[in-house]
Amino acid sequence: MKKFASVAAYLRAVPPAPRAALQQLRKTIKAAAPQATEVISYGMPCFKHHGTLLCFAAFKDHLSLFMSTYFTKTLKKELASYHTAKGTIRFTAAKPLPAALVRKLVKARIRQNEARR
Repeated sequence: MKKFASVAAYLRAVPPAPRAALQQLRKTIKAAAPQATEVISYGMPCFKHHGTLLCFAAFKDHLSLFMSTYFTKTLKKELASYHTAKGTIRFTAAKPLPAALVRKLVKARIRQNEARR
């Protein structure tokens, strides 16, 4: 696994089309969780606020958003058009996650993490 010094460095290593989708995802997450800190964890970009909120990554054939298993189960209807497994949502640059859905997931993770404090 390649090591990255920052989220910006990670994104620079991603091909243009998936990079654009991940940059938009990052922007949406930052807007929904301005109090969160960006870090590289497990070799991928993550946002932390009272623990890990979520992470994202680029793979050869898809992009993934990693978060709580709870939400992939409880939001099955909203996530029906995406491949989900445990706490992962797979999507593509051609069919990125809608900003409204990302905001909903981020806000729910913030509440979940803050409740554990």
